[in-house]
Amino acid sequence: MRLFTDHGYDAVTVADVAEAAGVSAMTVYRHFPTKEDLVLIDQPAQLVAEHVAASSAAQPLVRRVGSALIDAATNWTGSNGDEQAANERFLLDRLRLMVSTPALRARHLDSQYALQQAIVDALGDDATGPDAAFRAQAATSACIAAMHTALTRWVEDDGHTKLPDLIARALTASFGDDAVATRRKG
Repeated sequence: MRLFTDHGYDAVTVADVAEAAGVSAMTVYRHFPTKEDLVLIDQPAQLVAEHVAASSAAQPLVRRVGSALIDAATNWTGSNGDEQAANERFLLDRLRLMVSTPALRARHLDSQYALQQAIVDALGDDATGPDAAFRAQAATSACIAAMHTALTRWVEDDGHTKLPDLIARALTASFGDDAVATRRKG
């Protein structure tokens, strides 16, 4: 990540990464099949899906998905002290690269589609049947778009605002005050 942020994504080769890590390029490719995978690691789909699956089906769909996105952002940027600052900086650097690099933006869109599918799958019985599945896909896609807007703002803001709060604000702007639990304020 340091090489990409210092020199630019396009200027750094996999061989450069391998040299900095003290391994062969083949070793890097064994763990990261593409250069994009070096940046797009630890995709959030499983974590978000687990939060959705654990949520109450009695809650509105948008609140279930939105709360899972906020909780996942809390986990991404969580911990305490120096570890929290390091996690936030790492995520911020990754997002900055994704926003500014066309190849990474394209892969990020692919990961958003995978996230949408993981969330819809986690809804289980609440997304069975063509109409219910369509509603789940539409609501999930809209929540992910709100989250993407918050992520972009977080990058522009250089991480000064808490990411979970920005996601809650984006969800509220998109769906109204009932979109997020009252414990979240933005």
